[in-house]
Amino acid sequence: MNTNNELILLKENVSKPIYSLTPFTLLDYPHKSACILWFAGCNMRCLYCYNPEIVLGKGSLSFEKILSFLQSRKNLLDAVVFSGGECLLHKKIIDLISQVKKMGFLVKIDTNGSSPEVMQQLLNQNWVDYIALDYKAPKSKFQSITKSDLYDSFEETFDLILESRIPFEVRTTYHSDLLTENDLTAMIQFLESKNYVGNYYIQYFKNNVETLSKLNHSNNKIDCEKLSTPTIKISIRD
Repeated sequence: MNTNNELILLKENVSKPIYSLTPFTLLDYPHKSACILWFAGCNMRCLYCYNPEIVLGKGSLSFEKILSFLQSRKNLLDAVVFSGGECLLHKKIIDLISQVKKMGFLVKIDTNGSSPEVMQQLLNQNWVDYIALDYKAPKSKFQSITKSDLYDSFEETFDLILESRIPFEVRTTYHSDLLTENDLTAMIQFLESKNYVGNYYIQYFKNNVETLSKLNHSNNKIDCEKLSTPTIKISIRD
C-alpha cells in the first residue's frame, strides 16, 4: 500500500538512490568479502524495522559514485550486497547490477520479495549469485506487521527463487509480541509445502534500539530443536 509520500520519496531517490555504503564486510555474504549498498526507501513499514533512517531517508550516493568506488576495489572484494530499504524498488537497478557483474563481482540481493518482476529479470540474466529473502510473517499476520498487502508478491518471488536453484536463504526477524511459536510453525509448514530444504534463519529483535514503531521488550527465546523439522533446521543469527 504505497502512499503519496512514499512515491515522492522514491522519485527523490532516483538520481541518488543509495543511502550509504559499507565498504567492507565479512559477515553479509557467506565466506566472501563484500561491500554493502544500502538503498533508501521501502514499500513496507515493518513494525520492528530498526533502519528507519534508511527506510524513511533520502539517498546520498549516485550509481556513478558507486561504480567509481567498485572500480577501485576490483580484485580486492569478492562481492557486492544490494540491501536497504528495498533495493529492487529502484529504477535502473538492473542496469547497475549488470555493470557490477561485468566488473567481475558476485552479487547478493537482500529483498523483502515485493518485486517478482524485477527478480525474474535478474534470474533470467543470471546476474544474481545469492539471495537473502525476508519472510516477514505468515499470511494471516503479514499486513498487520508489514503495513502492506504484498504477501502474494512475496510468495511469487519465493517460487521464482526456489525454481531458479541458485543459493539463497530465508530469514525472519522475531519479536515475541508480534510472532508466536505457532506462527513460526505455520511459516515452517509453508516452507515445507514449497519443498524448501535447508536453514531457516531467525534473527532476534534488537531490544533498546530505535524502530519504526514503539515496541515492548521482546522475550527472545525460541526452542530451535522443537521447531526444526527433518528438512528445515532453525538457526538463530545475531
